[in-house]
Amino acid sequence: MITRLARLCGFGAEAVETFARNGLLRPVPPADLARMVEAFRHFHVTPATGVAMAAARWPDRPAIFDEDGCLTFSELDERVVALASALYDRFGVRPGRTVAIMWPNHRGFVEAVAAVSRLGADLLLLNTGLAGPRLRDVLRREDVRTLIAAPELPPVDFAGTRVGDLDELIASATGPEPPAPRRPGRLVLLTSGTTGVPKGATRRLSLTALAEPFTSMLATVPLRTGEPILIAPPLFHGLGLLWYGVALVLGCPVVLTRRFDPETVLRALDRHRATAMVAVPVMLKRLLAHDVQPLPHLRVVVSGGSALPPDLATAFRDAYGDVLYNLYGSTEVGWATLATPADLWAAPDTIGRPTRGTTVVIAGPDGRELPPYEVGRVLVGGGLTFSGYSGGGASPEAGGLLSTGDLGHRDGRGRLFIDGREDDMIVSGGENVFPQEVENLLGQHPGVADVAVLGVPDEEYGQRLAAYVVREPGARLSADQLKQAVKAELGGYKVPRDIVFVTAVPRNQTGKVDRRRLGGTMSS
Repeated sequence: MITRLARLCGFGAEAVETFARNGLLRPVPPADLARMVEAFRHFHVTPATGVAMAAARWPDRPAIFDEDGCLTFSELDERVVALASALYDRFGVRPGRTVAIMWPNHRGFVEAVAAVSRLGADLLLLNTGLAGPRLRDVLRREDVRTLIAAPELPPVDFAGTRVGDLDELIASATGPEPPAPRRPGRLVLLTSGTTGVPKGATRRLSLTALAEPFTSMLATVPLRTGEPILIAPPLFHGLGLLWYGVALVLGCPVVLTRRFDPETVLRALDRHRATAMVAVPVMLKRLLAHDVQPLPHLRVVVSGGSALPPDLATAFRDAYGDVLYNLYGSTEVGWATLATPADLWAAPDTIGRPTRGTTVVIAGPDGRELPPYEVGRVLVGGGLTFSGYSGGGASPEAGGLLSTGDLGHRDGRGRLFIDGREDDMIVSGGENVFPQEVENLLGQHPGVADVAVLGVPDEEYGQRLAAYVVREPGARLSADQLKQAVKAELGGYKVPRDIVFVTAVPRNQTGKVDRRRLGGTMSS
């Protein structure tokens, strides 16, 4: 019966085989299956459906482990239904309204997202670090009427209602369950906003769009139903939200911590015998800086959200074995490519190959695909690409594909590599220079704890490279040493004119360099 349901939902024979291997196609009692079908019929492809279907199929299985303990899927679903009822009755949340959620990695985030999607309202996920005028600008631009924000977050001045005590709302729900929406609301994710006000990238998910990339992911990454997954990146970001969705479909307990702390994460991985972890590269680096601990249950570590330095990929493999996968994508295009442990053995700086159902083209100035080893624009097409920015406009298009804003190339075996951002590339001595190449080299130099290399304006040459370097404790590095290292390995025209030693490279919660704050980090 469950196999027939998978086929009816548009999944082919290969997908059914993959789901069987992941443990998804075990028999389901008819009454539970009927509840699963009813949830999908009412709430479409949304977090609400995922929670309701998991509660029907695995009611007593843990759904969330966080600082407040454990919630089973049935307990989570009951709380979501009650919260949706309270939001409907007390705050008028309806289809067509926009509700913003600003909550750290905790059950409150999951409950709020599922409750809002159950009502068919549009859902805006906010960075918990967003504040002041930039936050007010986003709330006004997106016409937010209701803000669900964790009580510990700072006050927000906006023309709407802030909701914070979810336990009180859930306990107060007494009315009948709200009517099911006729269609799902929009999901709006914010871009990283490292150089300005974040944009809202909108989506309406569908089974047709998700079927191939989801199947491809499960066929490549060895996850199994019921095995705990620790998700370290923020759930408001596409990477964290994507893997929460994967965990929900697989019925995997999700381990959440409000803040990333290496000791807390390592303890949680061991205590819950987690077989998988999702993290951004800077988190992996912090784990390696901590005492490496044996984690015999850990089979999968997915890195994403920002570039994975090749030296970090190699060091993590040496410490924890062949468990690392490198996922490449963006808020606009969703996930695009995946590098397996075998790919990273062969080329530690690769982003792998396109996931099935996704097209990736390395295009020249005329939009045509370039041969291997030539650098061009990275264009992506597939079911997870977005439908435009909520404030108007869209990412540049070429031949129906979206530009990621990155420049990259393929090797002779079809593996993909990112050379840098389109707006980062500079011309020096008549040659194209990509800051990421220089950054990767300096990141491997002894005594360098962290580094960011950027193109900066230059009165004489138009542009030049500047490197911002964090020394390891006790390291006696000089700018001349680093310049000589770049000259010897990459050539004189790629040597940064400026090397500035800083106390830290400011990054956002997914590890991307925050350029606006970089100038205030200089050290002696």
